[in-house]
Amino acid sequence: MGEVLAREPDNVEAQYALAVAQRHQHEWTKALATLDGILERNPNFGRAHQEVGYNYIALENLLRAGAAFERAIAADPSLVNSWRCLAKLYYDSGNTDRLKAVEEQLGFLESLPAELLAVISYLSDNRLADAERLCKHFLRSNRTHVEGMRLLAEIATRNRTFDEAEFLLESCVEFHPSHREARVQYANILMRMQKFSKAHDEAEKLLAEYPEDDNHIRALYAAACAGVGRNAAAIENYERLMRHHPDNHFFPVSLAHVHKSDGDIERAVVLYREAYRIKPDHGDAFWSLANTKSHEFTDDELARMQSLATSPATAENDRIQICFALGDAYERRSEYAQSFEFYRRGNALKQPTTYHDPRHLQVRIDSQIEACTEELFARRAGLGCDAADPIFVVGLPRSGSTLIEQILSSHSAVDGTMELHNVLNLAKRLRGRDEPNQPPRYPRILNEIEDDYFRRFGEQFMEDTRVYRGTAPYFVDKMPNNFFHIGLIKLILPNAKVIDARRHPMACCFSGYKQLFGEGQEFSYGLEEIGNYYRQYVKLMDHWEAVLPGFVLRVQHEDVVEDLEGQVRRILDFCGLPFEQACVDYHQTERSIRTPSAEQVRQPIFRTSLEQWRHYESWLDPLKEALGPQVRARYQVD
Repeated sequence: MGEVLAREPDNVEAQYALAVAQRHQHEWTKALATLDGILERNPNFGRAHQEVGYNYIALENLLRAGAAFERAIAADPSLVNSWRCLAKLYYDSGNTDRLKAVEEQLGFLESLPAELLAVISYLSDNRLADAERLCKHFLRSNRTHVEGMRLLAEIATRNRTFDEAEFLLESCVEFHPSHREARVQYANILMRMQKFSKAHDEAEKLLAEYPEDDNHIRALYAAACAGVGRNAAAIENYERLMRHHPDNHFFPVSLAHVHKSDGDIERAVVLYREAYRIKPDHGDAFWSLANTKSHEFTDDELARMQSLATSPATAENDRIQICFALGDAYERRSEYAQSFEFYRRGNALKQPTTYHDPRHLQVRIDSQIEACTEELFARRAGLGCDAADPIFVVGLPRSGSTLIEQILSSHSAVDGTMELHNVLNLAKRLRGRDEPNQPPRYPRILNEIEDDYFRRFGEQFMEDTRVYRGTAPYFVDKMPNNFFHIGLIKLILPNAKVIDARRHPMACCFSGYKQLFGEGQEFSYGLEEIGNYYRQYVKLMDHWEAVLPGFVLRVQHEDVVEDLEGQVRRILDFCGLPFEQACVDYHQTERSIRTPSAEQVRQPIFRTSLEQWRHYESWLDPLKEALGPQVRARYQVD
């Protein structure tokens, strides 16, 4: 062992083996020192935490032993011996509540085949390829094994192949209709895919069967109610959860989000503060306060966030959220150097956790331009569903799309909905799994599939989105990423309207760089990446304008700010709607809004954000360069 460590002093497995040997030699203090060194560099090394627990048992420090075993199972839930030790410790101490949960999990793990325990261990180390290979090998001989299917679905979820995870869990529930955990996992993946209506139906059935299961099922049901816009039911259930679980820091944040979407910012702020009172380093509470776009942090809050941002005890995700919150806090105080440093730090921490690949983006853009030609649209004209109900608002995040949606949904003939994932999900189904070194199947497949599919796809869109609408004849879908799929929209819904919400590239990109998004928009966490994304977006929108003239209305955000009524009339004319003054007085419209701009569009039009990026201009050269000469020339970016 000494020879290996002399050659490779950072060899973690050798250090771990040394600690085990030291424990067996009853050198418990030395073993703990060795383990401290391992865990300082690898805080999620579950077996090392387990070894710490063994040593503290030997030293008869049972309190520290229990804490170590809890950390071990949090890092690696497959460590059966840690669960066994916890069961004995909680039995001896008389902690019956925790003992029950530990014994249930221990019984579950002891019932699993060894292969699936290894899969769980691989997952804890984020060895997804190893986990997938072993899990698939197990399922070849055990095709409908419920835990094998659930684990493979978890692997697919972590790999972000959500449609595969959905298929696995839907099949799992069909094979095992009474398996509660499989049904909960299925509803959760539906929530992740923003299939809120289906998720709500599943959660409602689960709650009827298990009304006392708060932590999983009632919380899931509350989230699903919020997803389908049943905010009163969501509030009622989150309030019950908070009464029954006053030390849970997640429930106040979730409830606050619902109040924020309803426009009750004061109540939301109280709840966000309650969340960080329960968990002082709860980054989501601080970022959510900043994300109200109106909260002024106190000096005490600012000092607390600064301390947390530099503390090694702060978890990485909490640190990311706190850095973005500090960027906003200092921006509101006009301390722009400090502000940019925290925005830079937050983005630098966030970017390695994302999946954005500029090369993949280039392939996506080029494949749309190559496949979606004038000839395709001429040959496939008139095949889709003839419904004229949908109005799609597309563009980049922070481009003014929420303002356009609010203007339109203030019209008596238009329902506002949300960022619907239906078109994106259809595109994913058409694409399938990308084959290595092969061009993507979608959008090329639009030239190959049978004519009748286009009408069926359009009708399915209309049916699936019905749950999000009211009784108005038109509705808005403001999923910004639909700009990739305007060709698909034209083919399945030829009478739909599409509005391109466009904003000056520096203002739009820097506003996106400042925003920590809840899901997606992974291109936004680097100045070069977001500048390149804007450039590719303009390139594709120019293509749609060339091959589908008149199908898309471009609305420049700066024009809306300078001439609100004129642009409102232009938007309504394009949609075939008569002018209504309520669209100009959009800020008086009461409706649930979930995007980061929710608070801003409840106020009259303002100009202050148009040039806000100039306070940071000296740090934005990488963004300017990435926009490219054509975009810089078009928008006169110096």
